[in-house]
Amino acid sequence: MNNRILIIGLVWPEPTSSAAGWHMLQLIQQLQLITKDIHFASAASKSVASFALNEMQVQEHTIALNNESFNTFISNLQPTIVVYDRFVTEEQFGWRVKECLPNVLTVLDTEDLHFVRKARTIAYKKNIEINYDSPDCYRELAAIYRCDLSLIISQFEYDLLVKEFNVSPNQLLYLPFIEHDLQIDIFNKLPNFHQRKNLMFIGNFIHEPNFETVLQLKKVWPEIRKRIKNIEIHIYGAYPTHKINQLHNVATGFIIKGKADDVNTTMQNYRILTAPIPFGAGLKGKFIDGFKNKLPSVTTNIGSEGITADNWAGIIATNETDFVNAVYELYTNEESWDNAVVNGLLIINTCFSFKIWNGVLANLLLNLQNNLEEHRKKLIIQKILWHQSLQALKYMSLWIEEKNK
Repeated sequence: MNNRILIIGLVWPEPTSSAAGWHMLQLIQQLQLITKDIHFASAASKSVASFALNEMQVQEHTIALNNESFNTFISNLQPTIVVYDRFVTEEQFGWRVKECLPNVLTVLDTEDLHFVRKARTIAYKKNIEINYDSPDCYRELAAIYRCDLSLIISQFEYDLLVKEFNVSPNQLLYLPFIEHDLQIDIFNKLPNFHQRKNLMFIGNFIHEPNFETVLQLKKVWPEIRKRIKNIEIHIYGAYPTHKINQLHNVATGFIIKGKADDVNTTMQNYRILTAPIPFGAGLKGKFIDGFKNKLPSVTTNIGSEGITADNWAGIIATNETDFVNAVYELYTNEESWDNAVVNGLLIINTCFSFKIWNGVLANLLLNLQNNLEEHRKKLIIQKILWHQSLQALKYMSLWIEEKNK
């Protein structure tokens, strides 16, 4: 079979701005093991940080929401595999793909489970128990069920879907970040404990958990600076808001730096990555970057979730006092720092290794293609959701399309 793959993007990938953009490029590389005929389409506007996909020999297309022109586009393109970038994209375009190409293999790249992040956000802000039972949950689960396969980036989220929501493992693939192994001789040449100073945080500020994390850092900063004299913390991230910039205070050493030109060279200047993340979902790319750059971290259980259950490359703190103590320990104790650095190398080489994950997606998709009819026979909920009486998304889109004429 001559394969052609269409990725429908919620946004154009920005690998220098977010882990999601970086992960999309990794995903494209894996899909190129199936075919070099890959197309990326999005209804979003590009930014100056958007990656030039043609550098990867990926053809770019601009499409429109709630417009029958997409039907013509996909009918002419005739992809054999369609990948939706996040569940909202599947809601917007999935029914059109199904109408035009009912036998195309469909894949949902969840990036992270949005209903998990949303429920945790609400619980944090209202100081209540986390409740995943919500309309957001139903929407995202419906998109997962409608697709032939969904990619799950976090082992925690995979287990949640299987154990709590009874999603069949046949419809899911756990696929984390894919990293080349860290070579010890090269790794050892990176700046050591004494060649680094100060703390840092990095995160895209369009992403709300990053803003809340900086507020947490601001809260504990006076106590950290009392314990470690003249220390500074440098805050990096794309799209800093006015609220973020207002936190800038040179006198107290709390410094807003804006977007990092190069995350690797930036991280190699600092001794600790501090990230008391209060809520969120998926995998946090900042820690993976830290592991690769010999940068230990102090974070929360939410921050480390999905990466490792033990032997964290740094310290996991459960409250503000623990966080301050952990920063002091890791910043002042060279042995603790060195042990954390080694753990980071081991996490990359045992959990996210290219040797382990390269080709896993391609092999599964090719197998599904060869057995798609048999695969779909087992997906009873998928059949129910595609029954025409339940296609509310389709008729809402058609109503908007008619309204816009």
